[in-house]
Amino acid sequence: MKKVVSLICALALMVSIFCVTSICTVGTSVAASGFKVSGTKLIDAKGNEFVIRGANHAHTWYKDQLSTAIPAMAKAGCNTVRIVLSNGGQWTKDSASDVTNIINLCSQNKMIAVLEVHDATGKNDETSLLAAANYFVDIKSALVGKEDRVIINIANEWGGTWDSAAWSSAYQKAIPVIRNAGLTHTIMIDSCGWGQYGTCIKDAGKAVFNSDTLQNTIFSVHMYGYAGKDATTIKSMINGALDQGLAICVGEFGWNHSDGDVDEATIMSYCKEKNVGWMAWSWKGNGGGVEYLDMCNDWAGTSLSTWGTTIINGTNGLKETSKICSIFDNSVIVTPTPTSGGNYILGDVDGSGSFNSIDFGYVRQYLLGMINNFPGTNGELAADVNKDGSVNSLDFAAMRQVLTGMKSGF
Repeated sequence: MKKVVSLICALALMVSIFCVTSICTVGTSVAASGFKVSGTKLIDAKGNEFVIRGANHAHTWYKDQLSTAIPAMAKAGCNTVRIVLSNGGQWTKDSASDVTNIINLCSQNKMIAVLEVHDATGKNDETSLLAAANYFVDIKSALVGKEDRVIINIANEWGGTWDSAAWSSAYQKAIPVIRNAGLTHTIMIDSCGWGQYGTCIKDAGKAVFNSDTLQNTIFSVHMYGYAGKDATTIKSMINGALDQGLAICVGEFGWNHSDGDVDEATIMSYCKEKNVGWMAWSWKGNGGGVEYLDMCNDWAGTSLSTWGTTIINGTNGLKETSKICSIFDNSVIVTPTPTSGGNYILGDVDGSGSFNSIDFGYVRQYLLGMINNFPGTNGELAADVNKDGSVNSLDFAAMRQVLTGMKSGF
């Protein structure tokens, strides 16, 4: 490659470097746009894969426990919290200002918020599903600008019947309600069969996904006595989606339920193996004979149940596998997509495995003639981020845009 350096370029570089160095020094995060689904993976606003690890919180029934539960869940290791909301169909409606408060509290505790409407649980009429979708349109003011930290889980367990065709048809009507309102957030869709018939994703998930004009939809299966009963079933539910090239997570699961025992160990181990997210049910507040699903004996999480100990401190639990979303990491590190050859990453001139301000500094020195080579084995190839055959001011400018958040990757 040919090194291109001019006096004008050098002067421009020095001016640019002062600005970027100042930004990097104070640890400003890369600007966020929003979550995106890419094949079977969920990608965060900084371009990094995000694997959901968290729990459910029954907010709409215990509104006064929010400020206690959210920090406690973060302390337990949750990187995500799935929030039970009401659109007013069965319980008191959670307003836009309520949801704003929820999102802000989750952000302060470095957790992603998955918001779901619980009023349509187990229902089969399209009217209830569309009402759930329209709820998010109603609270749009709380959601816009939060695409990097909010996932819209339209309705909890809509579709009590085990009918893939009806489930698919209804969601192909519900998703456009969200998109036509200008909401670009990642959408999460629960399986039918009260969330447990993950086979519907295999049967008809592609049609649902393709109905999303942004193709930014992830699916969810809830694992209790049917979907989570044994290793064969668990793997089938997860693989059924992955084999279709669709992203999936376990939106709820327990260790036992009224419909049978659950193989929670396999759920957690197989999700780790496949980089699939999960959210346990639930932090606290269960009744009606399923109190054993409480993870904690108190909202502050100072006393864990056996179930909570498994999820938080057990093998493949939160403490072991949960990582906060990179949007909450104040570093400027961005991991671009590896090149087709797979032997270097664009921008990673020192071979550390990611592009960051250190690489940017090496490029500055290279263009100013302070060094003749890069530390990494393929440093010069990695430095040519616009792939025009030379390392020049255009590459430098592109790196600067990534570091300052003007774009999310090369």
